[in-house]
Amino acid sequence: MSADTLAGLLRSRARDDRPGLLFEGRTWSWREYVAECRLRAACLEEAARRRDAPHDRPLHFGVLFDNVPELLFLLGGAALSGHVLVALNATRSAEELVRDARATDVELLVHEPSYTEVAAHVAERLELPAVPADPGGGMSGGHDPAEPGPGAYDAAAPSDLVMLIFTSGTSGRPRAVKVTQRKIAIPGTSLAAMLTPQDVVYCSMPLFHSGAIMAAYAPAVASGAAIALRRRFSASGLLPDLRRYGCTYLQYVGKALSYVLATPERPDDADNPLRIAFGNEGSATATRRFAERFGCRVVDSFGSTETAISITPVPSGPPGSLGRLPEGVEIRDPSTGRRCPPAILQDGRLVNGHEAVGELVNTRGVGLFDGYYNDPEADGERVRDGAFWSGDLAYADPDGFVYFAGRGTERLRVDGENLAVAPIEAVIREFPGVVEAAVYPVPDAAAGDQVMAALVLDGGFDPGAFAAFLAGRRNLGSKALPRYVRVAKELPLTPSHKVVKRVLAAEGWRAGDPVWWRPPGAPDAFRELTPADLAAIEDEFSRHGRRHLLER
Repeated sequence: MSADTLAGLLRSRARDDRPGLLFEGRTWSWREYVAECRLRAACLEEAARRRDAPHDRPLHFGVLFDNVPELLFLLGGAALSGHVLVALNATRSAEELVRDARATDVELLVHEPSYTEVAAHVAERLELPAVPADPGGGMSGGHDPAEPGPGAYDAAAPSDLVMLIFTSGTSGRPRAVKVTQRKIAIPGTSLAAMLTPQDVVYCSMPLFHSGAIMAAYAPAVASGAAIALRRRFSASGLLPDLRRYGCTYLQYVGKALSYVLATPERPDDADNPLRIAFGNEGSATATRRFAERFGCRVVDSFGSTETAISITPVPSGPPGSLGRLPEGVEIRDPSTGRRCPPAILQDGRLVNGHEAVGELVNTRGVGLFDGYYNDPEADGERVRDGAFWSGDLAYADPDGFVYFAGRGTERLRVDGENLAVAPIEAVIREFPGVVEAAVYPVPDAAAGDQVMAALVLDGGFDPGAFAAFLAGRRNLGSKALPRYVRVAKELPLTPSHKVVKRVLAAEGWRAGDPVWWRPPGAPDAFRELTPADLAAIEDEFSRHGRRHLLER
């Protein structure tokens, strides 16, 4: 068995009769799961032979599914056949899906019936076949799952392509990342150290995103733990699912924990089988509260779809830190390429952000990043002089503990001072009643930016209490105080629960939601923005010749 390929991990499960896949009342043993994968491998081989393209070129087949068994059968089929699964994001518009499928050379589209209409549109535009499939799958009857079966791919190499997964697109257009056999197998084998075959992995994050593949599916295959699928994430459905399936390990991405915490609290919340919640981009506040409320350990790591930089949390580290800088990973000024000096923290506030905040860079190479598919321009943005530039901003204290500072597009400049959004968000999330918060730049009428925050609350907004809360926080400088506060019912999210801040920034203070602000003449108090205020703001932009910045 080869532990550095997904095909090898699957073959190691081929005679395992323990539960492997759980979905809506159905159970497949690992033996049955691998048998289903082998059947899909044979189907893919047949489809590849029938096409006009050269037979030695892997078939690229796009999939449009929710989190259902058939998607995982097809993924295993790709790993065992040498063909390539293109994980299309089913929440994107039909025209966006056409672009994504064209960019990844999709030759065949497989979809569940609920996506028939959009699949037909994509197939017609690109002149390719679209094949509906039963979401629940289950085709192995009559075949001996102990036999290798047709399509078994015994020559899998670690560098062979298995999937194309699009980045979340929080700061720009999604890009297709090459996902090889090793890119799934290595993190799966590593995370499997936290699991046993008696564990059950809960997967409700979308399987067209790398987090669910590498931190839920892969460790389940590597360890022999069962994996329980939910079609789509539900905050209210999480705890009942954990109890129903006996889930001991939960994978999350982005703001999922915050939305679970916003559900009504019950005295028996900790009465559940969950041991570990593993994910990334959970706020320090959310991870702490989730662990306390549900009686589990939360491991919030740092990583991305590219998997070129990984930072492991240190339980004894300072609150809010990601962990220590790994060997060979540095924080560098993206303008000069020089290494940034350590952060100076006073009462938890970063006082030298202008020089300490920089981009996380793997100076020793690209890790597990095998490049973007057919996108040399994007490759050039990430890999320069043999080093991987992540696009993620961070700073490190003198002891080497790293703090996330935002994406490359999330730096603000207020009154000549550079600010990072993540530390501001961390403070605002501590305000009572905040379910989620996002901080982003909006233009200042004269020069630079102003700070704007969008809040999702579980009650009403008390502007006086919010102003008093901010005034009492010594770890927030005066220039980091939000000028505008938007009170929203929900934030624009990617399917992996990451906030799309470019949408919030484009809407600014002219959103349909209520917006409160601190007028220039009353800097310590918030009041609701009125139509007269909006007119005055626009006039000020005109006087400074910056009205074009208000155009969406």
